[in-house]
Amino acid sequence: MTTTALPHSPARTQAPAGFRPSFPLRLDELHGSLSDPVLGSMTLLNEITGRYPDAVSFAAGRPYENFYDPAQLHACLERFTRHLEDELGRTPAQVRTALFQYGHTKGLLTQLLVRNLAVDEGITAEPDSIVVTTGCQEAMILLLRALRTDDRDVILAPAPTYVGFLGAARLMDMPVLPVREGSGGIDVDDLVTQVRGARAAGLRPRACYVVPDFANPSGLSMSLADRERLLEVAAAEDVLLIEDNPYSLFNAGAERLPTLKSLDRRRGVVYVGSFAKTVFPGARVGYVVADQPVAGVTSGDGPLLADQLAKLKSMLTLNTSTISQAVIGGKLLENACSMASATRREAEVYARNLQAVLDGLRRHFPDPAAGVSWNVPGGGMFAVVTLPFETDDAVLEYSAARFGVLWTPMRHFYAGSGGTHQIRLSFSVLTPEQIDLGLGRLAALVRDRTAR
Repeated sequence: MTTTALPHSPARTQAPAGFRPSFPLRLDELHGSLSDPVLGSMTLLNEITGRYPDAVSFAAGRPYENFYDPAQLHACLERFTRHLEDELGRTPAQVRTALFQYGHTKGLLTQLLVRNLAVDEGITAEPDSIVVTTGCQEAMILLLRALRTDDRDVILAPAPTYVGFLGAARLMDMPVLPVREGSGGIDVDDLVTQVRGARAAGLRPRACYVVPDFANPSGLSMSLADRERLLEVAAAEDVLLIEDNPYSLFNAGAERLPTLKSLDRRRGVVYVGSFAKTVFPGARVGYVVADQPVAGVTSGDGPLLADQLAKLKSMLTLNTSTISQAVIGGKLLENACSMASATRREAEVYARNLQAVLDGLRRHFPDPAAGVSWNVPGGGMFAVVTLPFETDDAVLEYSAARFGVLWTPMRHFYAGSGGTHQIRLSFSVLTPEQIDLGLGRLAALVRDRTAR
């Protein structure tokens, strides 16, 4: 019997001793964002946290997870499947396709999101104006990609601001112009100054990113008067507003204030939402409401900014995970599309923990002359403490190794310089006992650093 040798792949061989690649990759020849400290900040914090697992951690901005139950995933998936079958009249074959195949780029949840926005936020939206995204981070990437046309384009954001937005802007080569933040959130007067100064310098301010409720990292919120004035100023200055709203349901006391989008009558606000904090972050489901009309679209294109974002998304992630959307959809349906109703227990935990933080700070730092001060948020997951010494990553490592307490240096949340003596405390995953223990350890760090 004659055999014939079959073609095969070359065997993998080891490089000879002393081998050097002809074309080594150099960091300075890759995209500049890879050298930006902003992109490395979360990795660094995770590494430090991993090295000190027994430390009390005020670093992680994660939602409370003690109410999570894996059985909920199956229940939510089944509820959404029944919705497809019984309420939307889908056949078994259509249900199978909806759950297992590539999905519609704008998402499976647009109709349910219309109901959710109306119930929880008083926002009137049409399904075509919504794009379901892979977390709110993708929504930011899509928006920045759409708005960035040339080197004149810039985006504005309060200083400090969410590091994920700063990183997204860096990835998209969109410079961020910082706007001063006061005790009530973004300083609207300084926004006008920055916009006009940018235009005088030949730049084109495209939008301003803002978190009106319990912002990350500051924990600050805007008053109703400031929200209304921000809308007026943005319209007068012809600047789009990007409203990010992950925390407004976690109000610790007073009545919730309306979102910018619900107050908007000019379609001047793009609204970004997420289920990371209200359901669970592992689903990676967010969305954007972009109902701004777009002039000059070609035949077959949709007339809204959401349609343009969907085109970008089709080249980035194709569609958001249909299984993740189904789980989120089931959660919405179980709660009559109200996440305010669905997160009452979590909101109580965050309010309790916020009070524990504020009480603990007063107890452990009773002397104002010691140079320790803090803000008093009305809800959310974060508070900011000012210390009488610089708080960089080296001090964070020292704090973890010597005193067993972790926090986040505020300097990570500034596009330029700032926050050098401040730290962010995240209290969402801790118990009151852990909070008191951690603040006692923070007080020991302060005594150690100020005794030098």
